[in-house]
Order: sequence, then structure tokens, then C-alpha cells
Amino acid sequence: MGDPDTPSPPQPLEEQWPRVRATIDDATGILVCLDFDGTLAPIVKDPDDATPTERNQEAVTTLADTPGVTTAVVSGRALSDVRERIDGPSIYAGNHGLELARGEDVTVHSIARKHATRIERLCAVLEVALASVPNCRVENKRLTGTVHFRAVPSAAVPTARRITHDVVDSVGGDALEISPGKQILEIGPELAWGKGDAVEVVVADEPSETAVIYVGDDVTDESAFRTVEPDGLGIRVGGDEPSHASARVESPADVADFLSWLGSTGVDLLE
Repeated sequence: MGDPDTPSPPQPLEEQWPRVRATIDDATGILVCLDFDGTLAPIVKDPDDATPTERNQEAVTTLADTPGVTTAVVSGRALSDVRERIDGPSIYAGNHGLELARGEDVTVHSIARKHATRIERLCAVLEVALASVPNCRVENKRLTGTVHFRAVPSAAVPTARRITHDVVDSVGGDALEISPGKQILEIGPELAWGKGDAVEVVVADEPSETAVIYVGDDVTDESAFRTVEPDGLGIRVGGDEPSHASARVESPADVADFLSWLGSTGVDLLE
């Protein structure tokens, strides 16, 4: 089981079925929170090409239409971006939770809004500074920025990382910070806020007897795993590296298997 303080290798999901069933059996509803890239959609070299697998889109649509189930997508992508890529959820959290859309209601973290102009200026400077690094991509997400290394030759990655840190130190000062991810560096306002905080906000609107499930694949999902465990269920997509999630699956295809089960057999376990 995921420990709130010390991460450990998550167990394969098939070894967690008794706990999964017991968690849902004790609940009156289910909140399913899902990362996008690497979870619903396979990781691709060009982030603009990312799309959810057909089975994941079908499963999310089914869950969104199921009474007693609330679906949320919690992504590092900008809110406007992720909303265009996956249909169905009633809740979307973009920019690692700095933007939160619940129905027609959209809220933006006040400190992130304050530093949006600085992020825009930083991304413009990074575009110039990293122009000599082959295939390095700077993404301006308004409230945060991302430097993508996935298509950069391995020998050039250290240079790209060094340049990024130097520019952020110069332009961002104490107002911005860098967070690592899978072949990316995320840049955002220095504040104690992440996906886990967004999940806490969403959970607060749900009945107390709701089973909370979070599925994600990256370092930025760890705060969400800490939020839902141990009363809920965190599922890590990928290998058996230490995580605050208690269970793991290997790929977006396995996520689709789980979500399909949840939308059929799983919901029948609700009280």
C-alpha cells in the first residue's frame, strides 16, 4: 500500500483486486481522476500529436455517462489544450491544477495569474536561447512553460538543461521554479501547489463516502497519489520505481482495461 511519507514499488494491479473491490464496495460513488499523456494517450515525440487511445476514449465516455461516477482529467497541459483532446469528463484541471474547470465554472490560481506575463517573457527568451539545440521545443502554456527534450539527441540534452536553468535563474529570479518530468522540464510560479492540491479541491465537492481513484504516469502525479492514498487508490502507469501509488499497470492499454472494468463490473459494486 502506498505510504504517505515513503514511496515504495507499487504492486501490479492484479495483486490489488481484493483491495480495489473492497474500496468500491464500501463507497456510494466513485471519483476517477486521470492524467492524460502517458495514461490515456501514449507518449509521442511531438506533444501536438498526442491523442487518447480509442479504447480509453470509449471507457472515459462510458464512465462519464454512468450514474454515481464523476470523471476528471488532471494534466500538465494547458486547460484549453487538454479539453480539446479528451471528451466526456465533467472536470478538467490544466497546468498541474492551476486551472480548474468544473462544468462552466473556470478558476485560475491567483498567484499563477499574476506571473503569466513573466512566463510568457521567459518562454520567448528560451526559444532564442535553445534555438541551437536540435529538436528542442519550448511550450508556452500561459501559466507555466515546458521545455521538451524527447526528440533532442541524447548528447545535447545536458546542454539544453543547463541553458534552461540559466535562463530561468536570470529571467525568473525567485518567482519561478523548475520541476522535472519525463524528458521535460516544467517551469512555473514558485508556490506550493500541484496536481494533488487540485484533486483535494475536487474531492471536497464529492460526498464523503466516495471512492477516489487516481491514475498517472509521471513525477508530477506523485502529489495526487499522496492525496488519494491510502483511503483511495493510486495507480501508477509504467515500471516499478518507488511511488506513492499502491498499484501499477504498464501502459495506456492496461489503463483502458481497468477503466472498462470500472465502467461495467466495478460500478455494480457500489452500495
